[in-house]
Amino acid sequence: MKTLDQYNFAGKRAVVRVDFNVPLDADLRITDDTRIRMATPTIKKILADGGSVVLLSHMGRPKGGPDKKNSLRNIVARLQQEYGQEVLFADDATSADAAQRAAALQPGHILLLDNLRFHPEEEQGDAAFAEKLSQLGDVYVNDAFGAAHRRHASTAVMAQYFTPENRVAGLLMQSELDNAHRVLTNAERPFTAIMGGAKISDKIQLIEQLLDKVDYLIIGGGMSYTFSVAQGGSIGNSLLEADKIDLALSLLEKAKAKGVQLILPGDAIIANKFANDADVDVATSHHIPDGWMGLDIGPESREQFADIIRQSKTILWNGPMGVFEMSNFSVGTEVVARAIAEATAGGAFSLIGGGDSAAAVTQMGFADQVSYISTGGGALLEYMEGKELPGVAALEGR
Repeated sequence: MKTLDQYNFAGKRAVVRVDFNVPLDADLRITDDTRIRMATPTIKKILADGGSVVLLSHMGRPKGGPDKKNSLRNIVARLQQEYGQEVLFADDATSADAAQRAAALQPGHILLLDNLRFHPEEEQGDAAFAEKLSQLGDVYVNDAFGAAHRRHASTAVMAQYFTPENRVAGLLMQSELDNAHRVLTNAERPFTAIMGGAKISDKIQLIEQLLDKVDYLIIGGGMSYTFSVAQGGSIGNSLLEADKIDLALSLLEKAKAKGVQLILPGDAIIANKFANDADVDVATSHHIPDGWMGLDIGPESREQFADIIRQSKTILWNGPMGVFEMSNFSVGTEVVARAIAEATAGGAFSLIGGGDSAAAVTQMGFADQVSYISTGGGALLEYMEGKELPGVAALEGR
């Protein structure tokens, strides 16, 4: 795979697939610009070489064509602030106007095209659509790791219309792959993985992979209650995947057979309704009363998890320990984030696996105290599960 530092963009027009799928509030203002900032080094390198840039991205999941909420026009002002220069804009990525604006770009100039998902051909992986996009530039740069697991036109098909020397991985793409590879193949021990979130079914393949690699596997969040039931516990109204109880048991047995310490919460913060103003109590994770639900890990679990994390030399975290969006149930997630920051300060390597974990560590003020925060939740999971990422395979000519 050709990397950005191996390419001189002087006089070249680079078609750059970025992931600018940033969240917007009701007033269409950006609430988290991480993905914009993470792509900046790639774009600035191209411009500094004397190249020009055509930016392609998706936003949201529009249905039935263009709409104001999902238009990339909403981020133009933020991009201009980020790059300190004008960013040109074309409403339709496949229009004559877009082609003319791209062809007229001078070195150092930037053109942003509107949401690729306004065209159904993007998600269909349509070859003719991909070929048309390819005609907008001389070199293809994929820096959209967060979309690398999608077999879409701009991520997995478009690269074939460029010669191998003109297919390039952006700096963010390379960094994401390097950091994930480091955790999977070169982890210093003890290696601890922390899995949270709602469902075992979302993480099963990753957990299976990690059982061959980690020393400790900490499981929290909603998925932990299915393990409690598998061990004979009662969990009240807590989240349960009843069809995954046997799976939870098999994972416990596999962990034991492989010598992995699989750590489950011993206690929980429970509530009588799913709301921040609910009545709150503490219970053991195996004995949650009827009418109550576990919404965070309890004090003993927080202490145990933090102790293990602080001793670790490699840490992978994917998924919160509770309903961290509600302040009364965010403490467990914050304790884990703080412990990871402390371990990192002591020399550990920590990879935060995108999605809610990335949001939590940023929201709680620890973003600059961990080794790496992935921008690709689903893409990172699939890469770590051992799956081929179509966007990466396309850059490699596969």
